[in-house]
Amino acid sequence: MTKYIVYSPDNFTIDPNFSHYTSKKKAINAFEQWKERYTQQGYYSSAEYGRIPLDSLQSYCRVEIKKP
Repeated sequence: MTKYIVYSPDNFTIDPNFSHYTSKKKAINAFEQWKERYTQQGYYSSAEYGRIPLDSLQSYCRVEIKKP
């Protein structure tokens, strides 16, 4: 089974309680839900990159794909 792991700009998984997703669609949905947590402040605060606007956040994240 292929596993998709989504990492934040600070290189942490976006959900510490759920380590991977079983499809690209599930990974994208999880990213969108995670990003919504920051809508009130309007940005993601990264230790390395500072304030990242939410419309740019996806380009700072990374997806690792592990194939069986």
